[in-house]
Amino acid sequence: MGVTIQREEGDFLVLRITGLLRKSELDAALGAEARKWGSATRIRALVMMEEFEGFERGANWGDISFLVEHDRQIDKIAIVADSKWEVETLSFAGAGFRQGQVKFFPRSQAAQARAWLS
Repeated sequence: MGVTIQREEGDFLVLRITGLLRKSELDAALGAEARKWGSATRIRALVMMEEFEGFERGANWGDISFLVEHDRQIDKIAIVADSKWEVETLSFAGAGFRQGQVKFFPRSQAAQARAWLS
């Protein structure tokens, strides 16, 4: 499976992205999760990119409707992946443009990513 989401300790989410990230899979997973949120929900997300192969070509990645609707609810995003994906994943996550913080961690620093989210 390309995208899975697990909720831990209330407002803490772990997104696991494996292989090629497809827009339809990401939209389905995020949509299902966001339907569980109330208006006061605040989220911290750990994004674990395992055996990541990149982003589906030709998909409408410019669709930012999820960001527009839920950005104010996401306090922090920690991305853990191979270092070669740092620039691309930070850009994809909107680092510097979101209300919350977004930070990249190499795979060897997964524990530090969790600590940063606390």
